[in-house]
Amino acid sequence: MKIAVIGGGSAGLAVLRHCTSGKYDTQVVCYEKTEQVGGTWVYREESGLDRYNLPIHTSMYKNLRTNLPKEVMGYPDYLIPDNPESYLTRTQILEFLNSYCDHFHLRQYIRFLHNVELVEPSTGDRKWTVKVKDLEKNIVLTETFDAVMVCNGHYFEPNIPNLKGRNTFQGEQLHSHDYRVPNIFTDKTVLVLGAGPSGMDLALEISAKAKRVFLSHHLKDPIGTIFPKNVVQKPDVKELTEHGVLFEDGINEPVDVIFYCTGYKYSFPFLSEKCGVRVDSNMVTPLWKHMVSIENPTLALIGLPFYVCAFSMFDLQVRFVLQYWSGKKDFPSKADMLQEEVEELETRRKEGLQKKHFHLMGFKQDHYYDDLANTAGITPLPPVLTKLHNESSMHFLNDLVHYREIRYKIIDDYNFIQL
Repeated sequence: MKIAVIGGGSAGLAVLRHCTSGKYDTQVVCYEKTEQVGGTWVYREESGLDRYNLPIHTSMYKNLRTNLPKEVMGYPDYLIPDNPESYLTRTQILEFLNSYCDHFHLRQYIRFLHNVELVEPSTGDRKWTVKVKDLEKNIVLTETFDAVMVCNGHYFEPNIPNLKGRNTFQGEQLHSHDYRVPNIFTDKTVLVLGAGPSGMDLALEISAKAKRVFLSHHLKDPIGTIFPKNVVQKPDVKELTEHGVLFEDGINEPVDVIFYCTGYKYSFPFLSEKCGVRVDSNMVTPLWKHMVSIENPTLALIGLPFYVCAFSMFDLQVRFVLQYWSGKKDFPSKADMLQEEVEELETRRKEGLQKKHFHLMGFKQDHYYDDLANTAGITPLPPVLTKLHNESSMHFLNDLVHYREIRYKIIDDYNFIQL
């Protein structure tokens, strides 16, 4: 079986690791549009377009540290080496991904500076046609595969809300995707939109340079963290004015910059409509188990769920898919797979979640991991990962300023301690 892998980041590497393990009868080629592995973990000072006129993929900023402890960030069979800190820098994670790549001898399967332009099912023979541009030689190649794993990440296509007055506002507007260093906000009054992980972290980071920071969010309870005095929590924005913002509480404030920390949209610009996968209100559908295309089950999208132990989940998802592609397991009927997705969407709706939250796992991520392992008959992920992830997330909300000073140690599959 010949498999195409799109993207040489942490998910793509997990695919290569298992496809070349000798356990499955697979050939594999990975297309990576940059010159190195690591995906979003590769920092670039520039934003916008690269030298090949392609959008810069990474959303990494210079001072980023992980918001999860390294103890839950490794792969099941390749852990992050011991280190005095639990919360690592972006450089340490990129070094780890490179060491994973070299440990399993994966570089030989990666074609760097190859940008996938089109993926579509070929007519009649149940294969896939992949059109790829060799960026250095400036030529387009067409290759045929039996299956495709999409590992292009989901932190590169900015989601910018259409605020009333967005075109009226005269100041600067910036999405966190293009943010690198805090100096650009020196002595400015900044409106930070969104209180997810990036909004919280960046409000704190830029407060050292900015004059004032308004952190606008729609969380029902105020965030427990004690922010610096120049950071003020505000409700949602009602509208932007020429030189400021009107909040839902009726108060007008002058601002110089709107800083959108409003997340990202799932985007697969290379997937032809014939692939049978679409993005509907940021839910990727129709998919079985958040990854297998129900219309074309030899197409899998690895890494869609968020608020997860990412590298371990990628590993689990890849092992899941290979069980079916290798014939060790048979896919359910199309009707059953569609029904399962409908039921899950309805369950989430009853829990008060919108369609855009369909791939959110968070505190219930262990249910997803266990379901994958049980369904495919593969080695599960240890429960301690979810326990520690949830503990870390609570500290993040309650003590953003200091939570990265905490150090953890995993004792066994079920228990961890704080050092």
